[in-house]
Amino acid sequence: VQLQASGGGLVQAGGSLRLSCTTSGRTVSSYNMGWFRQAPGKEREFVAAINWSDGRTLYADSVKGRFTSSRDSTKNKVYLQLNSLKPEDTAVYYCAASTRGYTDPQSNPAQYNYWGQGTLVTVSS
Repeated sequence: VQLQASGGGLVQAGGSLRLSCTTSGRTVSSYNMGWFRQAPGKEREFVAAINWSDGRTLYADSVKGRFTSSRDSTKNKVYLQLNSLKPEDTAVYYCAASTRGYTDPQSNPAQYNYWGQGTLVTVSS
C-alpha cells in the first residue's frame, strides 16, 4: 500500500485547508485510515480516523468540531478538512492505513502499518 498526502500550506488563523491522501496498491475497502500530526519538538499525535468501508470516524478532542475526515472510494482518496485553524495546529500531517482488520477507527499509531510522507500545515497568528 502506498500513501501520498497533499494539500498542506500556509494559512492564517481561522482559515481552512483540505488535506488529501491518495492510496494505491492493495484494495482498501476494509482499511482503517488515520491522520496524525507532529509539531516541531513534539511527539506524533492522533488527529482523526475513518473506517473506509462504512465511514465511521473518530477524532481527537483537540480537533473535534473543526476537522472532518471523509473518503471517496471511487478515487481511492481520504480527505481531512481543517476548519477554524489555530496556530497550535501547525504540524506535519501524515496519513496512515491499517490493514490489520480492526472494525473500529483506531487512534493508536502502533495499529497502523502503512504511512505516507507528511504534508506541512502552517497556521499563522
